[in-house]
Amino acid sequence: MRARRITATAFLGTLWVAGLAGPTAAQQLLTPDDLLADEWPEPAAVIPYGPDPLQFGHLRLPAGEGPHPVVLFIHGGCYLSVFDIRHAAAAEQAFAEAGYAVWSVEYRRVGDAGGGWPDTFLDIAAGVDFVRDLNGRTLGDGTAVRLDLDRVYAIGHSAGANMALWAAARPRIDPASEVHTEDPLPIRGVLALAPAATLARFHEIEVCGGVIDALMGGSPSEVPERYDAVSPMRLMPEGVPQELVVGALDRSWGPAGRAYYEAAMADGRAPVTFVDAPESGHFEMIAPWSSTWPLVIEALERLSAR
Repeated sequence: MRARRITATAFLGTLWVAGLAGPTAAQQLLTPDDLLADEWPEPAAVIPYGPDPLQFGHLRLPAGEGPHPVVLFIHGGCYLSVFDIRHAAAAEQAFAEAGYAVWSVEYRRVGDAGGGWPDTFLDIAAGVDFVRDLNGRTLGDGTAVRLDLDRVYAIGHSAGANMALWAAARPRIDPASEVHTEDPLPIRGVLALAPAATLARFHEIEVCGGVIDALMGGSPSEVPERYDAVSPMRLMPEGVPQELVVGALDRSWGPAGRAYYEAAMADGRAPVTFVDAPESGHFEMIAPWSSTWPLVIEALERLSAR
């Protein structure tokens, strides 16, 4: 299947803001369009987890009968509707080929009907918890879905990495919050790829055209309880091992990942490992053909071995 190309590269050029200089052209780092340029196998199934057209996920299965460990993947893209699940196809397939059942979640984003607070986060919560409903299903071709629900690893890229961290931190959400849900799916470990984890800072510098205000429905001073409920810098997973992979050449988003690592180490709620990917910008870590991909797989294997 050839993924439909979008003009993400042109759009991306409008997102860099003062104080977040992007990489130079001479470095020839990957762009979102590079991730859509080749053909990838179709998922084993595309399954809705809710009634909205954007409430669905891609299910990819490894070889064998299982039960399989699960990669719960959440794509990024500035929380904006222009970036969708299609640019994650290569990473989805590669994780499946590495021996994991992959449930990759689409969700409503800023620019979509219903996107923003609280539904973007409620979509992620519903998509995460839907893993329980996948287990034991029989697909249309007769394939039985057998998942190891004790080995669910949340992986996300960029804004999706924030969501992966949040998925693991959901037990800590104040029950009074609009995004609190009962009995969240336990997460065994988090692999955060280029986490854009400083929501308050990104609000201040109006990153991605001021998307944080649109996502949260206000500033940190106006709706502090919302930031408390979802921002990785304010709500960190407790007791859940985390691997952070940050591109050494990612001058735009790399500082946010490093800031999260320092804060998580100081917080001390969970073991955190930082991987500085020397040849990576922002997108190399979700490109299986890149020199960064082995670092991603090694980080996942460390989580799996715990």
